[in-house]
Amino acid sequence: MSSYDPSGPASSDAGLFGIPTQLETAKVVVIPVPWEVTTSYGSGASLGPAAVRRASSQIDLFDLELKTSYERGYHMLDIPEDLRKLNDQLKVEALRVRAHLEESGGEKLPADIQKKLDEVNRGCAQMSDWVYQQASQTLKRGQIPAVLGGDHSAPEGNIRAVSENYKGKVGILHVDAHADLRVKYQGFERSHASIMNNVMNASWRPEKLVQVAIRDLSQEEFAMIRERTDISTFFDLYLKRDGFEGKPWAESCAKIVEILPQLVYVSFDIDGLSPEYCPNTGTPVPGGLTFDQANYLLSTLVRSGRKIVGFDLNEVAPGDSSEWDGNVGARLLYKLCGWSVMSL
Repeated sequence: MSSYDPSGPASSDAGLFGIPTQLETAKVVVIPVPWEVTTSYGSGASLGPAAVRRASSQIDLFDLELKTSYERGYHMLDIPEDLRKLNDQLKVEALRVRAHLEESGGEKLPADIQKKLDEVNRGCAQMSDWVYQQASQTLKRGQIPAVLGGDHSAPEGNIRAVSENYKGKVGILHVDAHADLRVKYQGFERSHASIMNNVMNASWRPEKLVQVAIRDLSQEEFAMIRERTDISTFFDLYLKRDGFEGKPWAESCAKIVEILPQLVYVSFDIDGLSPEYCPNTGTPVPGGLTFDQANYLLSTLVRSGRKIVGFDLNEVAPGDSSEWDGNVGARLLYKLCGWSVMSL
């Protein structure tokens, strides 16, 4: 470590962002989750952790806002091979379940398909429990747990661990194109489209969910948002309309942040950004935030005096001929790590 030059050439083999770190001394621990069993459109999110890790080494570590916050230590765990293999196995079974549902129009499942669905649900629960154990250990060491997915079902165990650790006195800042409030979507109990429904109906649920950039949702999800006082959603349509009519983004960010409690968990689906930043993500939607808007929102959160106690970044899917998705994902992860330690 004494010979490490933060301004010199870097390799992802040395560590996340090319920084040689030790698990015990890092302030942020990144838990990679190569998982996309319940994806319902495009694929590739299970390759996201590896793509982000590869791209991370070409980031210049000094940051005009974050300065040398990386010195607090960002450590990424090894990608779990057993979880990756389970993902590959169950993804095939999940595809068969979805194919049957599409062909049958949602009729009662025959025994063999129901068996596959049950197997997928058990596997997704196994993944969530594994993440929960990793995050719980991280919190016990006094570190910030971060999940790098994978689809957006990946961080449920992380959110649970953080919420339990702080006895529910946590708010979620959820940046996404989708509300993710569907109930048991396509029969999958831990679908990427259901994570916030699962979180906000759990016994360990946080006290507040604040959603930003949402622009694709069902009528049932909209009804849930209107009915629940612990869910506040800033739809992309209205944020953009405010901007078109002259409202500064700074004012919108202040309004978003002011309804969050002091302790905040950030859940960031990459498709919360405009698709130009994540063209290969599984469910891209026109609209969304620019990278700078997202970063300004995070900076507003931290400058308000609130503390980031955990976070996740999901749905980064590398393309066949470009590293752009991994590049953007790595830079967003760097900002999330930096703002987290700056908030302490």
